[in-house]
Amino acid sequence: MKPRVAASLLAVASMLAAGCGGGSAPSSTTTASPSAQDGDTPPPLVPAMPLPAAAVDNAVARLDGLAEELMTSSGIPGMAVAVVHGGKTVYAKGFGEKDVTRPDGSDNAVDPDTVFQLASVSKPLSASVVAHEVGVKTVDWNTPIVSELPWFALADPALTPMVSIGDMMSHRSGLPDHAGDLLEDLGYDRRQVLEKLRDYPLDPFRISYAYTNFGFTAGAEATAAAATKPWEDLASDVLFRPLGMTTASFRFADYARRPDRAVGHIRIDGTYRPQFVRDADAQAPAGGASASVTDMTHWLAMVLGNGSYQGRQIIDPAALLPALTPQSVSSPATEPAMRTGFYGFGFNVGTTSAARTELSHSGAFELGAGSNILILPSADVAIVALTNATPSGVPETLTAEFADLVQFGEIRQDWRGLYAKAFEKIDAPVGALTGKQPPADPAPPAPLADYLGTYRNDFWGPATVTQVDGALRLRIGANLDVPLRHWDGNTFAYDFVTENAPPGTVASATFDGPRLTLDYYNAQGKGVFIR
Repeated sequence: MKPRVAASLLAVASMLAAGCGGGSAPSSTTTASPSAQDGDTPPPLVPAMPLPAAAVDNAVARLDGLAEELMTSSGIPGMAVAVVHGGKTVYAKGFGEKDVTRPDGSDNAVDPDTVFQLASVSKPLSASVVAHEVGVKTVDWNTPIVSELPWFALADPALTPMVSIGDMMSHRSGLPDHAGDLLEDLGYDRRQVLEKLRDYPLDPFRISYAYTNFGFTAGAEATAAAATKPWEDLASDVLFRPLGMTTASFRFADYARRPDRAVGHIRIDGTYRPQFVRDADAQAPAGGASASVTDMTHWLAMVLGNGSYQGRQIIDPAALLPALTPQSVSSPATEPAMRTGFYGFGFNVGTTSAARTELSHSGAFELGAGSNILILPSADVAIVALTNATPSGVPETLTAEFADLVQFGEIRQDWRGLYAKAFEKIDAPVGALTGKQPPADPAPPAPLADYLGTYRNDFWGPATVTQVDGALRLRIGANLDVPLRHWDGNTFAYDFVTENAPPGTVASATFDGPRLTLDYYNAQGKGVFIR
């Protein structure tokens, strides 16, 4: 079973961008000329295709219609969109509702100042914070994690002293895909999850790419430790306050108390409802930020300005550049003509079919958030789209269509179909019994009392099986407490919804004397609990 965290959507966005015309990286503006260069410095790389006349203005003029069409076709409750060009915000607008359960007539319309959870769009913000600290020489991208977090370790003791902030923030540490996410679902806090990363098997160091929220978080935590501040305070001090991002925060509590906030909606049976709350404090640097699109335009202007905002240098350009350039291969080409996708430090980096570099990142929570940023440095333009619904590819579609309009004057790919198909696969339920029917004539269970007790597991923690009103219940950690229904013999089924278990997930619990095997938690062979 592969973890189903919302940030896995990033891999889909990167793949489609690399293969279908929406990749990325930083670049000089198209107005730069070779004559502006001195000495032996080569001229900027000139994009192969010039921009259409009034490219950005014409693309912006289409945004209202594109956004409204996507809102109608997808049924998502709310979205906010903004565009930065020439150092200014040239478009900012809200669509739909913050909360579908609010009564008519309430202040429920999304506007540019409505605060959304950013999910994994938190990563490029975090990379900007680390770049600031690299610029002031608090840390370096090559600083070993253990130099700041002495308690940290990986499974291989030879790698532990070498793995760096940059390794973690480019997903090349060797940790498996989404390592730690299911621990977060169970209620483990940041330090507890980071300490358990040492128990995961490793792929080859620095030549393997696997997206890990908590690996990324380890890099941010090492930076915060070097700065002797909590991560949340560091981000506020060096990024949010200097940029005037008054709604931005890495604390869930700050998002929760904003009066103008978009509530997360999960899609169940085609309907969006605000049924769950996603608190991502444990992985805050990787997925716990929140902000309005108004505030995000300040940050986007800074990135386009090579670390400068409104005449002030916020981040040293030399420290920011590594974040915006390839550090690991995220989407290898499968044929010679295909464009490869890369990851920098917190940014997708690739090349579009117009031979322009593009920076991007997606973010999403199954429990109710979808976000995307897309930056075309050579066109001096960036767009952000934030939604309050289970991801379905809406923000990625909008930004990809916008990028096509800027580069070509027309939408050249069926982005809606491409993203819809990819996101359907990601949103599919998981679990060994999903989609199956119990046997028509199941073998009977043992007396229920035979199953009761506490089953030990050093990785996940204890699993407790109790009997309530004549039925079994399973409890693990602070967050999982579910009824078990008999399936066949000593196998029981349980349904649950978490950030990594979409609606419809049905998992199995199989008893064998003192052993309890939970298939959902057995991906690395760690799902056996002993009474």
